Amino acid sequence: MNINWKKSLLVVCDIIIAAYLLLAITAFNKPDMRATTCTEVKIDIADTAVDGFLDASEVKKLLTREKLYPLSKPWTSINPRTIEETLEKSPFVKNAECHKTLNGHVCIQIEQRIPVIRVMANNGENYYVDTHGNMMPENRYVTNLIIATGSITHKYARQTLTKVANFIMADSFWKYQIEQINVLDNGTMEFVPRVGDHIIYIGTPNSIDKKLERLRKFYLYGLNKAGWNKYNYISLEFDNQIICKKNSKKKI
Repeated sequence: MNINWKKSLLVVCDIIIAAYLLLAITAFNKPDMRATTCTEVKIDIADTAVDGFLDASEVKKLLTREKLYPLSKPWTSINPRTIEETLEKSPFVKNAECHKTLNGHVCIQIEQRIPVIRVMANNGENYYVDTHGNMMPENRYVTNLIIATGSITHKYARQTLTKVANFIMADSFWKYQIEQINVLDNGTMEFVPRVGDHIIYIGTPNSIDKKLERLRKFYLYGLNKAGWNKYNYISLEFDNQIICKKNSKKKI
């Protein structure tokens, strides 16, 4: 009887490969019996370089309050989905993801809401608004944010103030020049700058980019020569013009 050694060798190789794949798949899907409790919690918060309200200690405090902080808890009692849903109920959390690893670690990734403006309205309300127009309760003071005062409703804050603040905060010059927005009763705006003894009247808050570009040129070619305190009122309300009122204060 002639034996086809080549064919037999291929069959044996196929059997070995199939056995290896079966073993690998079984090992991969088998739970790691070593992880009986959570041995470590890793919390990663995006945009930590930006002023926000969250840090790892705040997240731990929130989960502990809800009796969900997983450290030392039995492995089978930890539900990543419940942790995600609880974190996302916080007004400071935009998105949360949680998963367990085979070595007993629980990893939590958080995308936080970034405040873009602080509202201190005439009606006594005090809150923050994030980059997407979501309101956030006063929690702690965040530096380098524009403060908005005056006649501000929730709708105005979400739909109007957010757009204006996002534009200002995205510009490297105006971000540090404008420190306050004051909303008048008719919905028009005034800006209070950090440098210069003047009020900037925007009028209706539209075409902010064009209005501030006119002001930028006026700063560069006008106030740099005339002096930053020469005017106490600068109006950008009308297209293609700037109206100024001289500062009547006497120099000491």
